[in-house]
Amino acid sequence: MKEFNIIEHFFKAKSIQRKDVVIGIGDDGAVSHIPKGQALVTTTDTLISGVHFLPDTSPHAIAQKAVAVNLSDLAAMGAEPAWISLSLSLPEVDEKWLEDFSNGLQEHAEYYSVQLIGGDTVKGPLVITITAQGFVPFEQALTRSNAKPGDSVYVTGTLGDAGLGLDIAQKKCIVTDQLNQDFLLSRLNYPTPRLLVGTSLRRIANACIDISDGLVSDIKHILNASKCGATIHVDKLPLSQALKDSVSSSQAIDYALRAGDDYELLFTVSEEQKGHLETTLASANVHATYIGQLNGFVGKLELRQADKPYEYSAKGYQHF
Repeated sequence: MKEFNIIEHFFKAKSIQRKDVVIGIGDDGAVSHIPKGQALVTTTDTLISGVHFLPDTSPHAIAQKAVAVNLSDLAAMGAEPAWISLSLSLPEVDEKWLEDFSNGLQEHAEYYSVQLIGGDTVKGPLVITITAQGFVPFEQALTRSNAKPGDSVYVTGTLGDAGLGLDIAQKKCIVTDQLNQDFLLSRLNYPTPRLLVGTSLRRIANACIDISDGLVSDIKHILNASKCGATIHVDKLPLSQALKDSVSSSQAIDYALRAGDDYELLFTVSEEQKGHLETTLASANVHATYIGQLNGFVGKLELRQADKPYEYSAKGYQHF
């Protein structure tokens, strides 16, 4: 199949149609409307075979993860997703792979009401790059730079699951319970972007980031951008039952602090907004856990367990 046949058959024909898209796939560029009173948020993530996913990962899972990690960035900004563009580098044309990949992409696009509006296909190593765009009301975007000393630190969902899932997939760890193994692998391959939480936090949270490279690594982005410090209580970290059943308590804490790919939201909330937070989370049907507090010691991250210092030197994932 030629490039334009691939685009037409596997992507254009399966794309949902949003009313705000005037011209989608098929021209030199897409044309779309931005709603009145809204700002456009744009994010891009690249997934590379052997770096972000194992070569034998199902194409269906690759497609859904590629979409989800971008939508997770929009969620961290408090944005509602609208459009995605796809750049796909393929070593060869494998129609079965493309069928499974495009089906996974279509399912996520339909579920989140996101339209694929363009992109590119080239021959090369297996690399998937998605650019996602969404809307946020003027001056309501969540950022990393507005946290304040005294803010409470929260995280949605559970941490460390995807990290253990990766070790299972790489055969570095054996989990004998099939249900636990399936759960942990699903958390690795099919992350859930916390979009409803993100949009609900616009007027409540002071700062927000999604956890892609590990808690320790990602919270430091907030601390550096906001010129704050933080004390995190490792005994308060939310851990899934599957994680706790599969490894020791110290290993579970290590996964929660270091491992990435959970794509949960880490955010800070002032004392005055805590009441609103509880109501918001209940309506979003998502649980968030208090894990610590910010202070004025710029850039300093202190970990504590049972109110004693917790020594920890590992870092989160770094590309370079």
